[in-house]
Amino acid sequence: MNQDGSHLRRGLNARHIRFMALGSAIGTGLFYGSASAIQRAGPSVLLAYLIGGAAIFLTMRALGEMAVRTPVSGSFGHYATRYLGPYLGFLTGWSYAFSMLMVCLADVTVFGLYMSFWFPDTPRWIWVLGIVLVIGGLNLCSVRVFGELEFWLSLLKVVAIVAMIAAGLGVLLAGIQPGGATALGGAGFSNLWRHGGFFPNGVHGTIASFSVVMFAFGGIEVIGMTAGEARDPQRMIPKAINSVPLRILLFYVLTLTVLMAIFPWPGINGDSSPFVQIFSSLGLGSAASVLNLVVISAIVSAINSDIFSTGRMLYGMAANGQAPMVFSRLSRFGVPWMTVLVMGVALLGGVVLNYLLPDKLFMTFASMVTFSVVWVWLMILLSQVAMRRELGRQGAAALHFPVPFWPWGQIFAIVFMLFIFVVLGVFPDTRLALYVGAGWLAVLTVAYWLWVRPNRPGGAPVVSQSP
Repeated sequence: MNQDGSHLRRGLNARHIRFMALGSAIGTGLFYGSASAIQRAGPSVLLAYLIGGAAIFLTMRALGEMAVRTPVSGSFGHYATRYLGPYLGFLTGWSYAFSMLMVCLADVTVFGLYMSFWFPDTPRWIWVLGIVLVIGGLNLCSVRVFGELEFWLSLLKVVAIVAMIAAGLGVLLAGIQPGGATALGGAGFSNLWRHGGFFPNGVHGTIASFSVVMFAFGGIEVIGMTAGEARDPQRMIPKAINSVPLRILLFYVLTLTVLMAIFPWPGINGDSSPFVQIFSSLGLGSAASVLNLVVISAIVSAINSDIFSTGRMLYGMAANGQAPMVFSRLSRFGVPWMTVLVMGVALLGGVVLNYLLPDKLFMTFASMVTFSVVWVWLMILLSQVAMRRELGRQGAAALHFPVPFWPWGQIFAIVFMLFIFVVLGVFPDTRLALYVGAGWLAVLTVAYWLWVRPNRPGGAPVVSQSP
């Protein structure tokens, strides 16, 4: 609440929320990360996306169960505080903000790189500064403006992916041989098993791909952030959650199936996006520019939604006494402006990253984000389990949007999230993320006990109310 007593405003309709949730998980992970995942697992990466997608769906249903019952700003940070205690709520909220900042820093860097494709003589930092100012300005507008922008950017990504799927299926069904050195005309779907089998690197390779696969799904939890600003959360949230997961699985699984059917998976070297290769192989003269536009839209959409969700998380945490009260101040449009300002200043670090962040560090940053978002997903699952225990059997029976397969589905999802932490620690190129993540949680723990807990009478949580 700000000085005039206003709250976050309910300006998002079903169309906004559905496409925000859909577009938030279609971005860097698909357009770039898929190459690293394919290199690790080969065609069996499809199985990894299916398993990871199932766990994400159960996590989203857990979030939906809580959001429909209590639609509040702060979303899963609020629920962790309410059902697991203020300490875990504090860790969850700030870990999410940390992961969103890292994703944004990487994305603004990539934005500068891809604008240089069209304007090679323009200094990259100008594009980085420009996108930070533009997105910052958009996030200071009303939430409806944000929702409209996300709708059209997400729609552009979806249309582009559907077009790529249709073009690839047309090539396969017509038996047309794509141009390019790596294309194998006539091989068709047999490319999925003829180059070392479906598990060319064994189950070990499939497991190794999970760190990239789960990074790709990061961002889907933004739908929980919309609950406090949805016009009818009891109706909109269930529709969005039930419609999006299947579509995401289709986009990832079907898109990569077609891609690996046209190209032998060993030919995907990761030097560029796999989609560059498929456009080039189809002989489209403007393929590079078309792909560049799609990638830029994905980056802008990702930065936009990440700033939005971070602002709503810190707004809810400030109301709970877990973040400085300045983050609870709203503009006359009902926007938490301080978070937008802080994120904008931090994103200017993307100028430095243009010089310090080589492409080879993508896996390291992706795994760091994976640690943070998997921690958040685990807290969502544990919060929902704790809520169920508090409600009892009669209270659970009255829920309007209960999770499916209770309790076995939730047990599977919780065990799977713990398994991802093990994966990060087992493989050398992702182990650093586990160390950094553990260090980050340790720093937050010290901060909580020094500054947050002393300000709570008896250490009791201060729970914000629904706006």
